[in-house]
Amino acid sequence: MPFGFSQRIFITAMQENTSNISHHTSTIKACLFDLDGVLVDTAVYHYQAWKRLANTMGFDFTEEQNEQLKGVSRVESLNKILAWGKVEKTEAEKEELATLKNSWYVDMITKMTPAEVLPGTVDFLTAIHKVGYKLALGSASKNSGIILERTNLAHFFDEIVDGNMVTKSKPDPEVFLKGAELLGFKPAECVVFEDAVAGVEAAKRGGMKAIGIGVKSVLTEADVVVSGLDKLTVKDLEEL
Repeated sequence: MPFGFSQRIFITAMQENTSNISHHTSTIKACLFDLDGVLVDTAVYHYQAWKRLANTMGFDFTEEQNEQLKGVSRVESLNKILAWGKVEKTEAEKEELATLKNSWYVDMITKMTPAEVLPGTVDFLTAIHKVGYKLALGSASKNSGIILERTNLAHFFDEIVDGNMVTKSKPDPEVFLKGAELLGFKPAECVVFEDAVAGVEAAKRGGMKAIGIGVKSVLTEADVVVSGLDKLTVKDLEEL
């Protein structure tokens, strides 16, 4: 007996729903990305703002110290900087300083353009999105929304989890577990892309795979380490 019109519509809809996920057979279904140092490089803006703040208090702040703040919250970063400068402040004063630093930082990132997206990012996000992986951002930054809009990356992400939505900093896995939950996947079905040791540790503590963006000698706990997203393909995810 030939199919009726409604039956054909149902079958077509079912085929469309399964076509995306049939392109990849990996156990990985979702990709969670850190922002700074993975998709864009805003470390230079953080460095300039923190350095300016340190200078106003009478001491300097080095690029090496800035590296130690990767993936660390604004409040914890300020505490580290004050300790390095041997400066003590009240909680109220710390809040004022953090707000001041952030105002300088935001002023700089609002001038960002798509040209500041790291090499290979758009191609890789396009490729994995096309074959059906779900994407979420997992960043400590409270300004991630501004950065994604300015760099034209926002449309790639199904969910955005940033510093405004979590209370614990990496290496605590809260930001990634929240992303997995919002996407509707188990941690074991997720892979995290991170450039910081604390971020890789957060992924592993959360029960996820981790792809490190950087150098192997630093990101020793990552499952795979590459210099940038331009070195990755869909096949690399399938092989995880």
